[in-house]
Amino acid sequence: MKKLFLLSALFIAGLAMSANAQVVKDHAIGLRFGGGSGFGTEVSYQHGLSDLNRLEFDLGLISHSDYTAWGLTGIYQWVWPLGEGFNWYAGPGAKIGSWDYKSSYTGSSSSGFYLAVAGDIGIEYSWPFGLQLGLDMRPELGLVNHGDSFDFNLGLGVRYQF
Repeated sequence: MKKLFLLSALFIAGLAMSANAQVVKDHAIGLRFGGGSGFGTEVSYQHGLSDLNRLEFDLGLISHSDYTAWGLTGIYQWVWPLGEGFNWYAGPGAKIGSWDYKSSYTGSSSSGFYLAVAGDIGIEYSWPFGLQLGLDMRPELGLVNHGDSFDFNLGLGVRYQF
């Protein structure tokens, strides 16, 4: 009977501690490996606003012989705990950037600025030593000079939390 009582007390204490655990760390920095019509690899930074809210900024750069571009995405995220170390998150945001294209074959060129609205939904796991892995979907709807009016980007984030 004492063992059952002790196990019950430990279980309740564990639930209480996990309910009060901080979900969002103050900072996280790393890389977001994207696909679809995104930039590929982006430098990613997360800034915690509270235990359940944060801002994420991702900077992507592309440079080829005929084409260079950059894009900065900013997302406000709400974070909900799923279990010990697991969270899911979602939020709205925006993307700004520019491109410069000059064909080495025809000599034609174009450049400009673009603006899009973006969203983000994903799941992540954070280890106690600071490593965070996340998988997210980021749809974008072009507003100004975006090219495609709708892009879909799937990404894998690898960050260190501190």
